[in-house]
Amino acid sequence: MPVWSYSARTVSGEIKRAEHDAASRDEVIAHLRSQRLIPMSVREKPKRITIPGFGGPKVKTRDIVILTRQFATMINAGLPLVQAIDILAKQSDNKTLQSTLQDVLHDVESGNTLADAMRDHTKVFSPLYVNMVAAGEVGGILDTILVRLAVFLEKAEALSRKVKGAMIYPAVISVVALTAIVVLLLFVIPTFQQMFASFDQALPLPTRIVIVASDTLQSYWWAMGGAIAAFAFLFKRWIATSSGRLIFDRILLRLPIFGNLARKSAVARFTRTLGTLLSSGVTILDGLEITARTAGNRVIHDAIMASRNSIAGGESISEPLRVSGVFPPMVTQMINVGEETGDLDGMLTKIAEFYDDEVDTAVESLLKAMEPLMIVVLGTVVGGMIVAMYLPIFGIINTMQ
Repeated sequence: MPVWSYSARTVSGEIKRAEHDAASRDEVIAHLRSQRLIPMSVREKPKRITIPGFGGPKVKTRDIVILTRQFATMINAGLPLVQAIDILAKQSDNKTLQSTLQDVLHDVESGNTLADAMRDHTKVFSPLYVNMVAAGEVGGILDTILVRLAVFLEKAEALSRKVKGAMIYPAVISVVALTAIVVLLLFVIPTFQQMFASFDQALPLPTRIVIVASDTLQSYWWAMGGAIAAFAFLFKRWIATSSGRLIFDRILLRLPIFGNLARKSAVARFTRTLGTLLSSGVTILDGLEITARTAGNRVIHDAIMASRNSIAGGESISEPLRVSGVFPPMVTQMINVGEETGDLDGMLTKIAEFYDDEVDTAVESLLKAMEPLMIVVLGTVVGGMIVAMYLPIFGIINTMQ
């Protein structure tokens, strides 16, 4: 039996969204009316066969940025909202985004606001996006809000690329080092081992250690692979818990080099997100809640939520942030000045711009520090194994002399 997704309005005016199994659309509408609900949107859910890793195309941030800029241009030009969404849906090359826009168009035509229509598609439109659109609709400045959203998304994506770019080099070097070690242990060391078997002398300790490592990997590779998989599974389960995530994120922020980068990128993300929301008309309480959800770090999340609770109790934002010890003193002081002068959103934007530059510097410092360190580690491990294999040969040469 088909599954129908619907939105309906209660007698009190509240919007209710749910799903219902029925043979036809008319049957769903009759069911809603029997529950004293006013149908607003009823559509059949598409039947999809989902294969892990082979779902529909992912909607990239760049797709959303282009969509948002085009949407702002059309609204500013005076196009009706329904017509603008219809044009965007027809010209989109991404099938997932196209389907989502068609659903949004259907809901808007049924009487829903644009923000309510987008709220059902969290994989495409984030809570931040939806709340800013809602603020734009209420204030009658939807085109201005969409432009701000596009700028925000572009800068957020640039920040994300910087942080990810800093992780690529050490990751590549680590993979190369691990591959080289495995190849040596599985294919090169056994050849030397057969040659050493004919030597009538004791092998040096480094050589024996490398041979034992080679034998262990050849005999128990399946156990090692299973242990690594089990560790990865358990680690993922642990980090999914509230306490595990908190401990891991706290450790991450305390790491010598990576912690500095993680802290600065988190501060830049927090200040830019909150500043954009406040300047768009979103309330401070809603803004802090949305910002906390997009923080990307549980320690930062808890500090922001503590700040939200402080405001709800009539106190300031800056004090809980200062007490948390997560945010640098300059940040909390500038936020405090912004609160006192009534220009909090402007001050947050200035902090974000400053920390964007700080992230650039941190990325450069990380790469400069990691490059020689990774080369030394790779050279020591691989070079040490090769030297250990040649030690017996050097011993024989010295004996013959």
